[in-house]
Amino acid sequence: MVAWNPRANEIFLDALEIPAPDDRRLFMDRACEGDHVLRGAVEALFKAHTDAGNILDQPRDLARPLRPWLATEAVCQSTVSVGLAEKAGSVIVGRYKLLQQIGEGGMGVVWMAEQQQPVRRMVALKVIRDGLGSAEILARFEAERQALALMDHPSIARVLDAGTTNANRPFFVMELVFQSLL
Repeated sequence: MVAWNPRANEIFLDALEIPAPDDRRLFMDRACEGDHVLRGAVEALFKAHTDAGNILDQPRDLARPLRPWLATEAVCQSTVSVGLAEKAGSVIVGRYKLLQQIGEGGMGVVWMAEQQQPVRRMVALKVIRDGLGSAEILARFEAERQALALMDHPSIARVLDAGTTNANRPFFVMELVFQSLL
């Protein structure tokens, strides 16, 4: 399992913006400054990004479940046990108090939370599950976070903040789009 590395993620995202492979390699050489561990983490994110491809480009086999890892009870139980390190009342990075879990998927858990600083408001906070730190999972989570951050539509929740928890797991904060739980 690869640990989440915010610096590697930052370099990866900046390098993604560079279309020419030679220019991208030169940028990564300069950004990593000879740090082979950092360079390896960036390369792992690129590999996961490339291997993931674009889900819209892949034909969908309607007979196969979307989330095959949830197909059996045993796998489902082990997925759930991978971790909910957070619980209601936990505070994430000193600003977000988790109130109640409002959703979960294969790689993340979504919480209704109260942002306490710099303004007070209700938000949705998605955090990657404890124990899911492979380069592929981290790249997919980052791709989701980045895609949502770039979208601007009244029917799509805006991304308000992002970072890593005290346990070094990535999260992002979105508008809370429904208030029926309040």
